[in-house]
Amino acid sequence: MLLSITNAGPNPTDIGFLLHKNPANLHSAELAFGHAHVFYSTPHENSCTAHLLLDINSVELVRGAQQLDDYVNDRPYVASSYFAVAIGRVFGTALAGNCQRRPDLIAAPLKLTIVIEVIRARGGADLLQRLFAPLGYTVDAAPIPLDPVFPEWGDSRYFRVTLAATATVHDALSHLYVLLPVLDDEKHYYIADDEVEKLLRHGEGWLASHPERQLIVKRYLKRRPSLVEIATARLLEECPQPLDAEEPPAAATEKELERPLTLHTQRLSMVATRMRELNVKSVIDLGCGEGRLLRRLLADRSFDRILGMDVSHRALEIAARKLKLDRMPQRQRARLELFQGSLLYRDTRLNGADAAALVEVIEHLDPPRLSAAERVVFKFARPRYVLVTTPNREYNVLFPTLPPGNMRHGDHRFEWTRAEFQSWAQATAQRYGYTVTTEPVGPLDETHGAPSQLAVFALDNQVAA
Repeated sequence: MLLSITNAGPNPTDIGFLLHKNPANLHSAELAFGHAHVFYSTPHENSCTAHLLLDINSVELVRGAQQLDDYVNDRPYVASSYFAVAIGRVFGTALAGNCQRRPDLIAAPLKLTIVIEVIRARGGADLLQRLFAPLGYTVDAAPIPLDPVFPEWGDSRYFRVTLAATATVHDALSHLYVLLPVLDDEKHYYIADDEVEKLLRHGEGWLASHPERQLIVKRYLKRRPSLVEIATARLLEECPQPLDAEEPPAAATEKELERPLTLHTQRLSMVATRMRELNVKSVIDLGCGEGRLLRRLLADRSFDRILGMDVSHRALEIAARKLKLDRMPQRQRARLELFQGSLLYRDTRLNGADAAALVEVIEHLDPPRLSAAERVVFKFARPRYVLVTTPNREYNVLFPTLPPGNMRHGDHRFEWTRAEFQSWAQATAQRYGYTVTTEPVGPLDETHGAPSQLAVFALDNQVAA
């Protein structure tokens, strides 16, 4: 079984950084049902193609725990749940939205062409269109004849599929991971409760609003009613609320505006990467929300103590559920603490952390309250490092659905230009004895900068002493 991903945009070999696979090498991984190999075609000036070859041992599928009925079956030749598992294994870092060496590439849309050599689509070419076209793909589904020698026998239920889109590698892999088993409508492993979390994690940002959401959920979870009900309810929580009838249709929410860039994924990955580079052991996420940054930090064993604080009890409940707090191994659970609290009041629970993160938090505070939050974080909690991200107002003109003068979110109290953010960061650092550097987050525009911006505050050693 073969899948090919081609980047035909500028700097085509950038796909090697995103997939964490050097184009000059052959990469192999052993799986429970065979082997997966990643290799590249010879790169050209304008394109670079990565291939994932899955070699399934069909005999072992029958002899082992897989228990297929016949030795002769289509599993070694067809993209299915086996292939989704292979994607998770060999492209797991890219699937998680991480790229330590080139974090600037994570949210960069590439001109991608994906070829799936053989797939069984229960629903035919129409279903392929219904699943992939709403995600921005041009779909070419070529049916494979039952036998080319006897064309009168007609076409089989198998297709060679070509998908073309301008998308991030993270998004493309997430779509394939979820939709390949949906098309095949079979899964080779038992569907347990954790499959709901897996579906929601890899469907984050696109599944809730997909027009075929219910079909995807039912097929992915093999029509287990209890799990389908849970997943559907969770997706409805994430689905954007309809706009008020008096609000102009162009007034999209911040999440909808930024979704094509997967900007939040890049913010989180960039903050987690910077934390790792700072070699800190304890981290507190101030305004942790549903725990997306916490999940990334937990996956890195270099962090010994991870805390998440939010003013919303409901957000903390969702974070605990998504992080599977009740089923987390004891050693892992001992690293994590969630608690309710406010940035506006001094809190001794914030003391002692090496680093603090405020990811898209400060713009939700009125200026007088922002001053209070500064004192809580920089004067009283006083971690060695503070990482702050906030939108860049200059970039707003590039969002086609955002009316001029509007902010990205109805709850934003302000959105700063790059100069305003740097001015605030420098003044805050000087006031509380820190040094600070700022950097862009997301794809850079020559005139308007990046959509978001990051400040890294470091406690001045002389002041700290």
